[in-house]
Amino acid sequence: MSRRALIAGAAAICCAAAPARAQNVQPADAPAIVAIGEAMVTVAPDRAFIQISADGHAKKAADAQRMAADAMMSVQNALKAAGVPADAIKTTGYSLAPEYDYVSGQQQFRDYAARNEIEVRVDDLSKISAVIDAGGAAGAATVSGLRFDLKTRATVEQAALKDAVADAMARAGAIAAGASRSLGAIVRISEQRVSEPVSTRYLTTFSSGRGGGGTPTPIEPGEINVRAQVTVTVAIK
Repeated sequence: MSRRALIAGAAAICCAAAPARAQNVQPADAPAIVAIGEAMVTVAPDRAFIQISADGHAKKAADAQRMAADAMMSVQNALKAAGVPADAIKTTGYSLAPEYDYVSGQQQFRDYAARNEIEVRVDDLSKISAVIDAGGAAGAATVSGLRFDLKTRATVEQAALKDAVADAMARAGAIAAGASRSLGAIVRISEQRVSEPVSTRYLTTFSSGRGGGGTPTPIEPGEINVRAQVTVTVAIK
């Protein structure tokens, strides 16, 4: 077969295949509706996280580290006694640095400051007050950043997404009906990740060896709003 015949045959195959591909592709300017759907699921939290730190101050760095270590060990033992399992305690930060005073514009060394920070996960919300007060009574420097969340957050987010898609389709249907058209196939769906835990912030400072006594710290978990938003593009007929 000649080279010219081969080229002609290839061109014929391409031309024959092109219409078949075009039948499966929607034209870029095909009529469609773009609708945004939103949904919010409100649930009671069943998990909390608390930030706790212990400090040490001394003229020597090693002494400051030892003091912070002793204070944190005391805090962790108190937390475990309050019902917090070991795997629910996680170190989130550690620092050791000199501190200075400024007198008449001159920098003067004061001491070394060591800080050990942990995050405590509380899976039984009835124990939150006990955990906070135990940390304070054991000599924590700060108890802060109380945050509520969900053990099954992914499941709740998926429910919100389903509701958001349904909302978008209902909006698209209303728009189509207003234009005397009907909905066709869904062309595209995209998610805007807007769901965030609603956090309650709590901050208190204890002096070493004091705090945590008297009336239990009152804590109200409230509710968490999980939001979802999607954009749906639907062809119309």
